[in-house]
Amino acid sequence: MTAPGRPELFAEAREGLEDSRFAVPGMRCAGCISKLETGIGGLPGVAAARVNFSAKQLAVSHDARLDDPALIEAIAKLGFEAQPIAANPLGTDAKEHKKLVRALGVAAFGSMNIMLLSVAIWSGATGITRELFYWLSGMIALPVIAYSGRPFFSSAAMALRYGRTNMDVPISIGVLLATGLSIYETMTGGAHAYFEGAVMLLFFLLIGRVLDAMMRDRARAGITALLRQQAAGAMVLNPDGSTRWVKASDIVPGDRMLVAAGENLAADGIIEQGNSQCDLSLVSGESAPQDRMPGDTVLAGSINLVAPITVRVTAAGPDTIIADIARLMDEAGQSRSRYVRIADRAARLYAPAVHSLAALAFIGWMIAGAGWHHSLTIAVAVLIITCPCALGLAVPVSQVVAAGALMKRGILVKDGSALERFATIDRALFDKTGTLTLGRLAPLNLDALNADQKSVTLALAQTSRHPISKALHKVLATQGVTPAPVENIREEQGMGVTGLWHGEPVALTRVEGAGTGDAATRLRIGDAHIDIRFADRLRPDAENAIARLADMGIPASIVSGDRSDPVQAMANQLGIIAQAQALPQDKIAAIHALQGEGHKVLMVGDGLNDGPALAAATASMAPGSATDAGQQAADAVFTGDSLVGVPITIAAARRTMAVVRQNFALAIGYNIFAVPLALAGLVTPLIAAIAMSLSSILVVANALRLARAAK
Repeated sequence: MTAPGRPELFAEAREGLEDSRFAVPGMRCAGCISKLETGIGGLPGVAAARVNFSAKQLAVSHDARLDDPALIEAIAKLGFEAQPIAANPLGTDAKEHKKLVRALGVAAFGSMNIMLLSVAIWSGATGITRELFYWLSGMIALPVIAYSGRPFFSSAAMALRYGRTNMDVPISIGVLLATGLSIYETMTGGAHAYFEGAVMLLFFLLIGRVLDAMMRDRARAGITALLRQQAAGAMVLNPDGSTRWVKASDIVPGDRMLVAAGENLAADGIIEQGNSQCDLSLVSGESAPQDRMPGDTVLAGSINLVAPITVRVTAAGPDTIIADIARLMDEAGQSRSRYVRIADRAARLYAPAVHSLAALAFIGWMIAGAGWHHSLTIAVAVLIITCPCALGLAVPVSQVVAAGALMKRGILVKDGSALERFATIDRALFDKTGTLTLGRLAPLNLDALNADQKSVTLALAQTSRHPISKALHKVLATQGVTPAPVENIREEQGMGVTGLWHGEPVALTRVEGAGTGDAATRLRIGDAHIDIRFADRLRPDAENAIARLADMGIPASIVSGDRSDPVQAMANQLGIIAQAQALPQDKIAAIHALQGEGHKVLMVGDGLNDGPALAAATASMAPGSATDAGQQAADAVFTGDSLVGVPITIAAARRTMAVVRQNFALAIGYNIFAVPLALAGLVTPLIAAIAMSLSSILVVANALRLARAAK
């Protein structure tokens, strides 16, 4: 069968435009997405600007005359620090996470020690003892606040520097005012100081930031893993017939590669010499090895299984289908990253609302004649009591608890925002090979072999690395079959494995014209023979998983790169519709068509060809047996062979979002009750900090109910 020509996944880039990518770790919310995409996208010479919020990256398509330093300066004017991705190989997010963890540890240490000193003050310490404890508290608090407050202070300073505001501005103002007021009270022998309130405030805020960062760390980009599927290089034929090793990046169209049996292809090309079979499962999803002969197309990432072939390169490096799929996957991921998380939506109005309340409190009490000290104390109490600790914890703590419960069921959720997207799913698309099926060829008719035939088959199969031989070896060894004493075993490329058993010739050979769908091999013993057929088996509980999804109001269908016959047969077995021979762009088109109708689409796939679709879908899952690229592109990975992890994840996500909404109601209810008290001057900054802490504890306690969310 002659392979179709190489699919063109991308149109040619517009002339004169270049793409630059920047790490922007200071992105915090939906407002940041809008600022960056609008601000940078509107610059002269910029064609498009897209934010990948999970990866904290900004991709810019721009005129070649506009260089990276100019773009970095423009990003800085919007209030964000940026680094070119190439200059940031270690990952800014990882560094940022470590800083947050260290800051949290310091804040925890400071909170515990200051609270111990505060107990003595609350117990009635007076005079010099009280003053000493205030000084000791201040000596601990000041370096703790300076260090642990840096994530908030630097973000607020950057925003204010360019005339903007964000959620960290009122937080920083509240902490600094509480600290300054405490220093003033301590130096003047005042009755109250609020060092514990300021440090406790930072402690709870940092818990939310660290939990959020933990979930983000699981959302690793799949592009690097995808490109690893390509061979490191190839043996290239010289004009005189000699060979030389050439790195994949140095191979050019027109080169002639000599690809040995068992090697990965380093570039796309057309076979000039040799007949073989190729494992295309990584690229097309086809489970059975495919025949390839002169004139057929072969693609980077596929494996030459049987015999050496000579391939004339037609596309190499960034032009191979693997690189094309990587770019397509990245573009699809940009679209999904535009999803605005519920916490970000809730935070949009926070900063102006809090600023207004605190300002009104200060001005109102000044007009009432309370004096600047009392008015400022009330304003600080308002800033602290409205601190978004409960709001900041409402989402990440719920996500972390739910993700932990799912992990106990063998389901790894890599991105906290994915649970929000899983909760909205109303359509599901499944790849076939390796997803609905196990992705492993299994013999169908071994029971037709007698004991001697099984022993001979095992003796021959265990010497070969061909996928069919490995499948036979695994099954027969599991059954306890003992290999027969076969002598003179040898494997002839393209012909099979042969040997002598008690002086009689035996062989495992390929079956010509085995038909579509299933694979087959022929066992010969003397003049007799029997054909052993193979197929990729349906995953356990696949029918149950599809039925559970239907009960949840989520119709499922198949979209597969495999051939029509096996795809349609499986669709008939499951009672769902199917699309076969789908290329990566076809899968994305199917997803976009459903999304255009208003549906929220789940994609479940495992292979290289599924990567772009996994990135484009509203949410995505991959089995633990998936390729590295498939696992890293997916939002969640389920281990084991059962497919019931898919409906379990969606059900858990729906429960998680119900708890998140409850947490927001608790946080809002707390503010409705507490803010009037603070405005009325009935709450000191210390009491405000305690109330804020109790609201955070209440939110955490409610989220802990999700420990049973994965049942």
